[in-house]
Amino acid sequence: MSAHSRDLPVDLPDGATRAATGIAVVLVAQLMLVLDATVVNVALPHIGTDLGFGPASLSWVLNGYTLAFGGLLLLGGRLGDVLGRRRLFTVGLALFTLASLLGGLAQSPGELVAARAAQGVGAALAAPSVLALLTTSAPDDAARSRAFALFAAVSSGGASLGLLLGGVVTDLGSWRWTLFINVPIGLAVLVLVGRVVSETPRRPGRFDVVGATTATLGAVAVVWSLIGAPEQGWTSARTLGGLALGAALVAVLARTETRIAHPIIQPALLRDRRRVAALAMMAMLMAGQLAVFFLVVQFDEGVLGLGPVETGLAFLPLSLSIFAVSRITPRLVERIGAGPLLLAGSLSVTASYLLLSRLDAGSAYAPAVLVPMLLNGLGAGLMFMPITRTVLLGVEPEHAGAASGLLQTMQQLGGAIGVAAIVSVYAAGAVPGQIVPGLAAAFLTAAALGAVAVLGAVALLRAERRARTTHPVADLAPTAPADALATEAA
Repeated sequence: MSAHSRDLPVDLPDGATRAATGIAVVLVAQLMLVLDATVVNVALPHIGTDLGFGPASLSWVLNGYTLAFGGLLLLGGRLGDVLGRRRLFTVGLALFTLASLLGGLAQSPGELVAARAAQGVGAALAAPSVLALLTTSAPDDAARSRAFALFAAVSSGGASLGLLLGGVVTDLGSWRWTLFINVPIGLAVLVLVGRVVSETPRRPGRFDVVGATTATLGAVAVVWSLIGAPEQGWTSARTLGGLALGAALVAVLARTETRIAHPIIQPALLRDRRRVAALAMMAMLMAGQLAVFFLVVQFDEGVLGLGPVETGLAFLPLSLSIFAVSRITPRLVERIGAGPLLLAGSLSVTASYLLLSRLDAGSAYAPAVLVPMLLNGLGAGLMFMPITRTVLLGVEPEHAGAASGLLQTMQQLGGAIGVAAIVSVYAAGAVPGQIVPGLAAAFLTAAALGAVAVLGAVALLRAERRARTTHPVADLAPTAPADALATEAA
């Protein structure tokens, strides 16, 4: 740890209580947004039975949320820069809360998927402002460092905690409470945020409608194609046509962003190899994790015979290991840098997928599921904070919203595409009425994505070492983005 971080002031700065409350309020909202990517996972069998979903269409309960969330995050980041981040955070959270209520009242598959998509739109408007609001709420550098560490812990552990919460409320009440529970929390945050969180300055400019449209529709086309591939065939006109359409829309997006004055994706953000590697690692990490959560839930309930609460508790070791490791990750980053932690974390996560590929009908929870869960939590805890730091390091104040939106876009779209691809591989080898057939291929696919993350970590480690040699002082400044945002807020 640096001398600066050891010599923290003893006296609380003025407004520290209000600042701490503001940070807590924003983190609660972030936790709620992250939880909703997985909170319905444990309830999926109940939802499918109650509303009459088909086996393939059931995954849209997850992907309806993550697609809208990920596809519109970049636009949400830009809107926050222009309209004010607290204002857009409030609007997005209000929409999210209303959509949660409507989802809990849904009476058909279409109504539920539409409500989940509306939740994703609200989350996309609110989430990009979270990091900026955390920074502007913190009174000093030490508080900002703690806020970023807490953000990393909430973002990384929230998904697995969603499985536990979903199991509890489904078992004690109904699957509908996985959505209803957001309503009182959302209303409480909406009441408090205007009192304890300050608005950020506006940065006028035009909106990149073409960029937002092509990013969203491109992601939808790819995921739609992957979900239907097991039934339609991987070489069918539907599958190949959808993938081609997605690729074409991404090409239009890339061309547009280099030709307009106010792009939704700032090209300058993608010129840093370390940032690009970190973004790719985030996508690969979430692609594997969310898909594996989906599959392990099916195994726990269908093979081990666990109930919703027991299934949620089965993921508790993963959540606890993430939070435990996240407590020490900031100090490790200061001492050894982000690269070594990302390499160790990606190797640990990949190993967890390889171990899960060995599951069969005779496997018991311990050690066949427990050990991989611990390895996965350890690896994820080592990765999330360094990825966040690397992506935001050195970002100019005017691009802060765009960088935050880009990071969370890779997180959400990585999860959506991962669920679609890996569950499709599973479905291709599945046998009706059985859980185990197809699992090995699906987990090995997740391991292949983990291997891509390992390669990204190696590339980032090399780039980090080159940057330290060329610019040793600038590269080791872990609070550069926080300082920039603090200057903007002042």
